[in-house]
Amino acid sequence: MARPLLPLLLLAAGGLWAAERSGSSSAMEELATEKEAEESHRQDSVSLLTFILLLTLTILTIWLFKHRRVRFLHETGLAMIYGLIVGVILRYGTPSTSGHDKPFSCSQEDRPFTTLLVNVSGKFFEYTLKGEISPGKIHNVEQNDMLRKVTFDPEVFFNILLPPIIFHAGYSLKKRHFFRNLGSILAYAFLGTAVSCFIIGNLMYGVVKLMKLVGQLSDKFYYTDCLLFGAIISATDPVTVLAIFNELHADVDLYALLFGESVLNDAVAIVLSSSIVAYQPTGENTHAFDAAAFFKSVGVFLGIFSGSFMMGAVTGVVTALVTKFTKLHCFPLLETALFFLMSWSTFLLAEACGFTGVVAVLFCGITQAHYTYNNLSVESRSRTKQLFEVLHFLAENFIFSYMGLALFTFQKHIFSPVFIIGAFIAIFLGRAAHIYPLSFLLNLGRRHKISWNFQHMMMFSGLRGAMAFALAIRDTATYSHQMMFSTTLLIVFFTVWIVGGGTTPMLSWLNIRVGVDPDQDPPPTNDSFQVLQGDGPDSERRNRTKQESAWLFRLWYSFDHNYLKPILTHSGPPLTTTLPSWCGLIARCLTSPQVYDNQEQLREEDSDFILNDGDLTVTYGDTTITANGSSGPHTATTSLDGRRTKSSSEEALERDLGAADHEVTSRGTRLVFPLEDNA
Repeated sequence: MARPLLPLLLLAAGGLWAAERSGSSSAMEELATEKEAEESHRQDSVSLLTFILLLTLTILTIWLFKHRRVRFLHETGLAMIYGLIVGVILRYGTPSTSGHDKPFSCSQEDRPFTTLLVNVSGKFFEYTLKGEISPGKIHNVEQNDMLRKVTFDPEVFFNILLPPIIFHAGYSLKKRHFFRNLGSILAYAFLGTAVSCFIIGNLMYGVVKLMKLVGQLSDKFYYTDCLLFGAIISATDPVTVLAIFNELHADVDLYALLFGESVLNDAVAIVLSSSIVAYQPTGENTHAFDAAAFFKSVGVFLGIFSGSFMMGAVTGVVTALVTKFTKLHCFPLLETALFFLMSWSTFLLAEACGFTGVVAVLFCGITQAHYTYNNLSVESRSRTKQLFEVLHFLAENFIFSYMGLALFTFQKHIFSPVFIIGAFIAIFLGRAAHIYPLSFLLNLGRRHKISWNFQHMMMFSGLRGAMAFALAIRDTATYSHQMMFSTTLLIVFFTVWIVGGGTTPMLSWLNIRVGVDPDQDPPPTNDSFQVLQGDGPDSERRNRTKQESAWLFRLWYSFDHNYLKPILTHSGPPLTTTLPSWCGLIARCLTSPQVYDNQEQLREEDSDFILNDGDLTVTYGDTTITANGSSGPHTATTSLDGRRTKSSSEEALERDLGAADHEVTSRGTRLVFPLEDNA
């Protein structure tokens, strides 16, 4: 009985040894996993620290440049240079930290999966899709973990970095100069961007055909890809030029035209690119022209843009109502936090609903500045302005730093000399077709023409920047998109460094005014019709604005000032004076008590567009007519309370002006339009 026990004892001992070995192996694997996680965390910290040091170095160098009055290089170009230096160090100065992966074949599957669960010796591991690798580069895949860490997901740019940049553009909009040139800005932004997109797209399609002819095209490149490149590269971002304009106090109308075009142009470009991607003809050839698919894309463009616009405006209105009918102003920290979250959520809400967050957050910013800003406490007004200004500065410089980094860390670059040269030529011709013909047509209806030197400066200032880069990097899965991204990167480098650096000499060469007070206007022309309001330079500035504001905005402004402003803010005339008498209960409920106590309610910033009964006179020929119907000689007198005195010449009003055709009256406010106005 003792002998049979020996094998059993040996078997038990072997089992215990195997179990102990298995447990030891499992412990070693867990320890290795923990070390890998710790190393990954360390690399994440190093990559983020790299960008923070880049921004810190950029800020210090900007201070040095401003102290020395250096203008040949803007801060964004400086951030790109530092990014290039760090990219070279990471690419060629750091060793590979892992070996080559062994490829496995999955010939039974006809499409890639975004997530794979792999069974390795009974343990399941999750893998995510990083993108397609061409067969010729399968053994050249970069295995440097640090390079992978500093390569961000494109969605980081869209969901985190772009919203503060776009919102700040709308929130800091100078309304007086913007609305004075509203018609021209809309024409440049919508019609001009569409013209530029199609001209660049068609020219690039010719370049692609040439590349195919000479054997420099190694994969498919469709006409829709060329149009998409035209939409991407039509997104102008003259941040360098505008910064120099602001520093030198260049002509305010030129600044408004460039700034307004760039703000709306970004929104139009991103919706255009979405519409081109949505172009899907029926039939076997999915890239041939199809009228039904074309009109569907046009409908997609209109639907996305209008839906995004409404979503942004509605979010701004909701925020205005919340800040008006609550006592959040008693808690500035909560007020600022709510403002920030509502503004940022506009972008994410639009993206989640299938619209474009860029358009939504832009118009949310404009709405917040027009309505919500009036309801904020003094502390919150200052905080929100400074908060978004800082976020805009950091996000923009971060993107430009990453551009320099991406030139060396991006692993799928495709540089084609023919495509790059063709792109530069196409961009030049597209910008020329964008500016000069439209300016000619606009000048036919403008009272104050867009001069040739303004047109040349706008042509020169068509820089490409953050938006073009973000649109290009969002999809780099195919050969054509990789080539488009690499070319876009070089175009951004060239325009920021060369064109941005040449802004100051170009201003001098074109004899454009600099050192101008932002509130100063060119001398008025000798017209037979003038609108006078009070005395002094401030009143003269307001009069010019009233005369020249785009007619579309002037029609809208009366409704906004008399009804929307009192409903959404603590300013404007009381609704009890503007709504019909039978709406008295609603008017009293919606009118803020502060409105009745606010004696300066019509002197707010954008009251430059309103003509009030008390301080308006119209000079026509040798007769001066007040808004309340009186008239007199050109040198009218002023009473002690600042209002024009009445005259008994009622006949002069009807005889000399006959101005019933040029007067629009609403309760509480009267607008008088000039005989001519801007586009």
